Amino acid sequence: MTLRLSWAGPAREWVEATPLGNGRIGAMVFGGADARIQVNDATIWSGHPAGPADALDALVAVGAGPERLAEVRAAIDAGDLRRAEALLMSFEGSYSQEFLPFVDLSVHTSGVRGNGPARILDLDESHLTERLDIDGTPATRRTFVSAPAGCLFVEYAADGPVLDVDLRLSTPLREAGRRTEPGELVLDVLVPVDGAPLHEPTVAAHRYADDGFDHFATAALAAHSDGTQGRDGDFLWIRGASRLLIALSTSSRAALWWGDPDGAGWRTSSREEIRERARGAARAALGQTAAERFAEHVADVRDHVSGARFAIGGRRAGTWDVERDIRHGTDEGLRATVVAEYGRYLLGASSRAGNPAANLQGIWNADVRPPWSSNYTININTQMNYWPAPVLGLDESAEPLTALVRRMARTGEAVAERLYGARGWVAHHNSDLWGWSLPVGMGHGAPSWAIWMMGGVWLTHNLWDRYEFSGDRKLLAETVWPLLRGAAQFCLDWLVDDPATGRLRTIPSTSPENLYIGPDGQPESLGASTAADIALIRSLFVRARTAIAELGLADPLDTELAAALDRLPDLTVGPDGRLREWSTDLADADPHHRHLSPMVALYPLDLITTPELEDGARRFLDGRGPGAMGWSWAWKIALRARLGDAAQARSLLLEAITPFDRDHREHAPVDGSDWGGLLPNLFSTHPPVQLDGNYGLAAAIAEMLVQSHGGVVRLLPALPAEWPTGQVTGLRVRGGLTLDLDWKGGAVHEAVFHDVRGAPHRIVVTDGRARHTLDVPAHGEARLTDQN
Repeated sequence: MTLRLSWAGPAREWVEATPLGNGRIGAMVFGGADARIQVNDATIWSGHPAGPADALDALVAVGAGPERLAEVRAAIDAGDLRRAEALLMSFEGSYSQEFLPFVDLSVHTSGVRGNGPARILDLDESHLTERLDIDGTPATRRTFVSAPAGCLFVEYAADGPVLDVDLRLSTPLREAGRRTEPGELVLDVLVPVDGAPLHEPTVAAHRYADDGFDHFATAALAAHSDGTQGRDGDFLWIRGASRLLIALSTSSRAALWWGDPDGAGWRTSSREEIRERARGAARAALGQTAAERFAEHVADVRDHVSGARFAIGGRRAGTWDVERDIRHGTDEGLRATVVAEYGRYLLGASSRAGNPAANLQGIWNADVRPPWSSNYTININTQMNYWPAPVLGLDESAEPLTALVRRMARTGEAVAERLYGARGWVAHHNSDLWGWSLPVGMGHGAPSWAIWMMGGVWLTHNLWDRYEFSGDRKLLAETVWPLLRGAAQFCLDWLVDDPATGRLRTIPSTSPENLYIGPDGQPESLGASTAADIALIRSLFVRARTAIAELGLADPLDTELAAALDRLPDLTVGPDGRLREWSTDLADADPHHRHLSPMVALYPLDLITTPELEDGARRFLDGRGPGAMGWSWAWKIALRARLGDAAQARSLLLEAITPFDRDHREHAPVDGSDWGGLLPNLFSTHPPVQLDGNYGLAAAIAEMLVQSHGGVVRLLPALPAEWPTGQVTGLRVRGGLTLDLDWKGGAVHEAVFHDVRGAPHRIVVTDGRARHTLDVPAHGEARLTDQN
């Protein structure tokens, strides 16, 4: 029996709709007689491939470059932070581009009785079912998005010829043409080649191309039934059917470029080619029966994005009412189970190999000017999106992030050289489909958020985690190592001598989005060697040297890395006992700030290895206070779990999954103390909606149950007393092992480790009672029980 979620009746607004996806097509299903399906395509972004290079040229033309960087550094050293800030703003490009909505599919079903059927989402098989009463005749509508077919399917089955259905496609973007034929709808769309974020109100919201190389896209729908079909204006109608299968496919110029970014697909692909790709896929999808397509879809989901399964408290399978059992439920274990599994489900639905990475809203967005452009925000948010992938066994879902980093590295090489005179590659705060790697801000963005040179460095740690959990040497050699090497090269050149200490330092340096009180009593952001910078660089250098050793490389970079590691400053604790965020003792402008950047050293990295630093990290978290919002809650839970603070982790989790029924479009106050939670469709919100909270909560709950950093597997390291029993299957631990874990009475009952890479393992395991050494044979398993 599978895990299913149920919503009573149709959705009234977007945050009540149910998400489906195959990594490319995202669908928000409203349900009911007048069903709206809001459709996204992961390649429908404003912008164009040349955008990052054009923006870099513009910056260099106005003087940004290594000479000006030297002036910035001199101004910081002289204490002239105002001059340093003004100079640094000249390094700000325009902005990354927007992830946009694509089309709406309207599905009107005549004769539906009542207020509309319940929507039942199967999290294991990734489909939505509604049971309709059509003038007294039972009918079923099933909606799913198939990766093998590349289509959204809507399948009807009724007990008689009672299906009268009207279909229409529309778009919130610029319509470029449509075709309506019996059995087919085709809608051509123009996508803006520039889209300004909401925080740039003086810039035109959207600009469309005026030449023949516009961003063109098509949505095509094909329908087959045992009734009659026809057209009426823009509508396709079906009458007197008992069986109906609808397939919707999408294609775009950006998709052709994404599949071959080195080729000329953006310039050479014609509108007709793009249109026919969509039409051909939709028609081909109807070449098999509905039952065959559904079976193919379920098998694909189980094979590629099934991931770990949780049963905290012992309950999992069943149909759970979202309002009664989850948002307002009293079974804490069940609620934690569903939150973890929903994060797993959303990542599998929004991130599949061969497609763009999940953005701030996964692959679901209905706003033509979404919050923060629904982009890739790489000072925590994109990284958090992918925290659950390795530990939940979603390796295929991790591949799109690797592809995104590869694109950022490509554009970031020119940025590193031309702006900073450095080797390797760099990325900052924001990115997009096109691999934007410049700072943003248009020359007036506060450096606290616009200027941070470690965004790309942090992303390489996600790639390292993918390698460590899989143990895949080929992945390391061919994919991860080249990207790590380029990031390490940049950091080696970014580091400069500190004349006061003789060590190396990063300058200018910020702690993402946070401020301190400067000498004049005003908030400031610029300095040198923030804790986040040093932690990310130190871990990068250590991991780069590990890669060189494991791959048996004779790389001269190893000598540079070893020398730099000896000269990096250490993480330190201030007189208040807290881990220092800044390189000196400075007062926080906002003591309860939502960002926890120094804590990257604790989680997801593993640099906090002494009692003094561990106590400093704990005091730092205490000082930030209990309040949070969406993703910040998720990070706090994971951090408390890493410290073994089960009670604190549980308390934060209960806050994070409280119902949020206020205006989801109103931004939260910066401290987040009274904001955030789960929306009616269980999306996480600040507000506004950001799915990093959902993904991060799944990773944090897994961190409470198992940890495998530092060469030791820790079972139940932060298990709350309120979760005395439970099971989890399919969790991954570092080295290429899968774990099935069963606990009773708050202690391990049985843990079974399975090899998944065809190599023997010797692992050290702690279970709260003792330390064990287990040998796991190649393709075999090793078992630890409460009798060991």
